[in-house]
Amino acid sequence: MPDVRLASPQGRWLLFTTVLGSAMAMLDSTVVNVALPRIGRDLDTGLAALQWTVNAYLVTLAGLILLGGSLGDRYGRRRVFVLGVVWFALASLLCGLAPTPGVLIAARALQGVGGALLTPGSLALIQASFHPDDRGRAVGLWSGFGGIGAAVGPFLGGWLVAGPGWRWVFLLNVPLAALCVPVALRHVPESAGARARGRFDVLGATLGALALALLTYALIEAPSGSPAVVPAAVAGLAVAVAFGYVERRRPDPMLPPDIFASRQFTAVNLVTLCVYAAFGGFFFLVALQLQVVAGYSPPAAGTALLPTTALMLLFSSRSGALADRTGPRLPLTVGPLLCAVAMLLMPRVGKGADYATDVLPALLVLGVGMVTLVAPLTATVLASVDTARAGLASGVNNAAARAAGLVAVAALPLVAGMRPETYRVPAAFDAAFDRAMLLCAGTLVLGAVLAFALVRRPAPGCRRPECRTHGNVTAPPLEGDLREG
Repeated sequence: MPDVRLASPQGRWLLFTTVLGSAMAMLDSTVVNVALPRIGRDLDTGLAALQWTVNAYLVTLAGLILLGGSLGDRYGRRRVFVLGVVWFALASLLCGLAPTPGVLIAARALQGVGGALLTPGSLALIQASFHPDDRGRAVGLWSGFGGIGAAVGPFLGGWLVAGPGWRWVFLLNVPLAALCVPVALRHVPESAGARARGRFDVLGATLGALALALLTYALIEAPSGSPAVVPAAVAGLAVAVAFGYVERRRPDPMLPPDIFASRQFTAVNLVTLCVYAAFGGFFFLVALQLQVVAGYSPPAAGTALLPTTALMLLFSSRSGALADRTGPRLPLTVGPLLCAVAMLLMPRVGKGADYATDVLPALLVLGVGMVTLVAPLTATVLASVDTARAGLASGVNNAAARAAGLVAVAALPLVAGMRPETYRVPAAFDAAFDRAMLLCAGTLVLGAVLAFALVRRPAPGCRRPECRTHGNVTAPPLEGDLREG
């Protein structure tokens, strides 16, 4: 039985290092967006390279995060967590030193591999190490401090971009890792999963990531008219079919197809795809809109986004408690509709936009909508499958949200009519941004309709989330062991 107590020095060090490690990955999921205009200017690159700067990270993270949890169970959670932190730091160093867009994109893909190792590992270490009486509080603190990191990330990124430069957005991870690793090796006990068995589904993970990469390439490169677009799209669809075929026939699949036999689980993942596609596209484009069109400095653009995350940190736990009483259908319908209203308010953010009257109202409505839906979304995911598979269900839902975000970052500029150089022309970008916000609003309304039509109240006595405080705007929180029970 795990026996580390939260009040002990070891417990505090354990919490510190897991928070620090997971915060590295969480920061990079939000802070990089603020740096994109400066990256594009300094590396003299078009919109496609900026899309890849975001999506290269998401492709490997979404494709490998389930495998990362399995590796920790088999080879030791601390070992894989430390490996992930070191890997992430080295990839961050390469990002910070990248002389060309191609090197930066490749390094971002390597960062995603590190993130897939350390993100599930940080939570698994807490759950495997703390005494059962302290585990719930430790998970809550881990989630809360991680949310604070997500909140300060855009502000910190803006300050770094305006000060020492965008490269320090990545280089900052190196000293953080240098602090995290020795603490983990000294104070965190090693543990492994009692149920670790079978072979790793490396083929499934590779096929999943490759399908995402090929489809993303086709969507991003479509405006350029490249002759490789159609073959990439066809290959991506073929690899996706192969992924499904492999997962159905493997004895230990990374993504067991029968988990989707639960209609509730399938329904809530469809809602997840809609809402996180809209969020992914929104947070990618709004950082550009605030700087390219509204004329905000990087620190001002980063600070502008704080209200949304702050509302999530303050009220996500209360939203979860309210959903326990009302059932998930109402919040999963109302939440996306509120977020859709926020998207319809965003076209007010144009040239010379006033923060108090143009920007803040939309972000407050968005924050209220996200507070309303995120905690019930996670609770419904956990309640829709057997308790032994709750962690796996959470991992699938988290990966689905990240995959939806990367597809949106690839597809939304294309559908909104953005050309490779559009972000350099404020008037053209402003018009395309307005169209993109309408598309995001429509996607959110679709999510609300799906929730209203398909989501039902779960049976009593189902597993409830341990991460009650949440501040990450890019994906729902992970819960429990990502392997199948």
